[in-house]
Amino acid sequence: MTMSQNPVVLTKASTDAGSEEVVDANVHVVNAMYGSLLDAGEIAPAALGSYYVDFYVTQSLEGGFAQYVFTADRDEVDPLIREGLAGMGATAHLQLFNRTAAAFDALSEEDEERYLDGDLDTEEESPDAVRSMEELDGEFEELFETENITALNAAWLLGQEGLLVLDDEELAAYIERQVALIPNLEERQAAAEEEALEDAPDFELIIRELCDIAGYTLQKITMGDPNYVHDGEKTLAWHFTTDHGDFLMVEEDEEAFMINPETQEIVAAVEFEEADDDEMIDA
Repeated sequence: MTMSQNPVVLTKASTDAGSEEVVDANVHVVNAMYGSLLDAGEIAPAALGSYYVDFYVTQSLEGGFAQYVFTADRDEVDPLIREGLAGMGATAHLQLFNRTAAAFDALSEEDEERYLDGDLDTEEESPDAVRSMEELDGEFEELFETENITALNAAWLLGQEGLLVLDDEELAAYIERQVALIPNLEERQAAAEEEALEDAPDFELIIRELCDIAGYTLQKITMGDPNYVHDGEKTLAWHFTTDHGDFLMVEEDEEAFMINPETQEIVAAVEFEEADDDEMIDA
């Protein structure tokens, strides 16, 4: 259960438009809050409920409950969806969600795989449990036409006590103030940077290593140039900006170099370890 006392925040443009725009605006605001490192406990419960109900609806319309299962951390998201559906008065959708979740959780391992794969031989009859899941997916599509969940969602958001309606500039300032209140902001920033590095491409990791060796701070990787000539041969060079100016990175078989493009001076270098080890060591 979320405990935040913060208000729901919507944009001025959305409140002058239709239900879909209101729900989309809430999604935009919550994404901006998550992107600024606010966590669920620091976001209005109704905003989260609306956000995850919209997520569930979008996934289910795209690929049934199976797609929702593929994309959600159900231990975290299922309760938020239930809270949201109950809060906005989507009684029939809540009942169907509970029935569908229970039916899915009761599937055998084999039937779960069959349902999620969705690639049964057309001549093969679906097992009863899988067919029941497919029928529940059909019920969702029918119910979507009769209980207007988007309208209920929007009305719930607009009826929230203390609702803030802000323009884009005011929204950015509001989120900035909320971020300033985070007690462990530096810890969250470090964790976010570490997570981002886990997904970073190899060339970015090499550039960051070179900057560390040089004692410079990487600001931005600007472009890759496949026509750069290094030691008389055309090679791919990555251009990047640091707090000490612009540089580029080129790789050879065993090393990578950080080069000043104006003087051609090698500012830093890293030597690659054995091919079966992705890590690098300083030259």
